[in-house]
Amino acid sequence: MSVDELTLSQAQELRRGTVVLACLALLRKPQYGYALLETLNDAGVLVDGNTLYPLLRRLEKQGLLTSEWNTDEPRPRKYYQVSPDGSLVGAGLVREWHDLVASISRLTKEDR
Repeated sequence: MSVDELTLSQAQELRRGTVVLACLALLRKPQYGYALLETLNDAGVLVDGNTLYPLLRRLEKQGLLTSEWNTDEPRPRKYYQVSPDGSLVGAGLVREWHDLVASISRLTKEDR
């Protein structure tokens, strides 16, 4: 494997855990899956549907998201929104994220 391929593979691992945090942050307002997928990708959080949809179902099963079908339009869509517990977990993950970023920043300073 080349260095570029290894870097890409490791970057993908690094991003994997951030998708949960991004979803909990974005779903403070209801969104359907495809719109969420586009929002994440547009923001640079690259994820595909085969990853996102099972994640949404898992977060819902864990009680972190709620969902509701909207059948008012010609094509029914399932809208997801963060639950009260999901808001609390999301806030905790944001704190963890900030702590982790600060720690990694300290570790990677060139003048150590």
